[in-house]
Amino acid sequence: MIGSARAVHGRAAVLAATGHHPYARHVLGRDDEPRAWLRDGTTAWLLPAERGPAGGAFGAPGPAVDLFAALLAEGVVRAGQWLHLPRLDPADLAGRLPVVQHNDWDFLWATAPPPHQPGEERVVRLTRADLPALTALVDEAYPGSTSPPGDPRVVDWYGIRAGDRLVAAGADRSQGEIGFLAGLTVAPTERGRGLGAALTVGMARALFARYDHVALGVYTHNVGALRLYRRLGFTHSLARSSVRLH
Repeated sequence: MIGSARAVHGRAAVLAATGHHPYARHVLGRDDEPRAWLRDGTTAWLLPAERGPAGGAFGAPGPAVDLFAALLAEGVVRAGQWLHLPRLDPADLAGRLPVVQHNDWDFLWATAPPPHQPGEERVVRLTRADLPALTALVDEAYPGSTSPPGDPRVVDWYGIRAGDRLVAAGADRSQGEIGFLAGLTVAPTERGRGLGAALTVGMARALFARYDHVALGVYTHNVGALRLYRRLGFTHSLARSSVRLH
């Protein structure tokens, strides 16, 4: 027992506790059976081991930190694990959770296909034959990508070519019930020409054929990207903090 928290189990229980929020519908795969705890209107969960060492919470940051501090003390979570929490200040973690990395980001989502963008018709689904060009593009343009080529979470890759050269690419990392765009990047020599908007819209339109919501994540400090995505219809947002335990 984690203090006064109520333990529940399974995807359906977590979705019910979060009001079927798009974020929960995204992070929990259709076959996931997470362990979860409910306290003070906040839901915390741990994904199965085969999904990787990650936990998450939805609700208020204070109870979320309290829940995971208790889980850490009981050995349920451990050093090296990532926790995806409601937005919080690093000071809120002092003396409660030992953290070696803290990233603030925003989960943005759209509920309808975006407006047409010039060049979106150039977006195509990539194949295995494109892997060398894709790897070279990401290495040059986005070496710190959280969704690099070879990431097992990626369902498909999309891209834009200029002649025989791949100049923009993005990953379809959809899971659960939400389409999800990740790792969008444009070659440095091609930036400022609208390719980022064209890629985002072309990919989103493809995913809206299968999902009722399409989402993406963006670091909070990337003000330019936030402005672009909101202009393209990703007007709903949830502020998040991801931390890696020491």
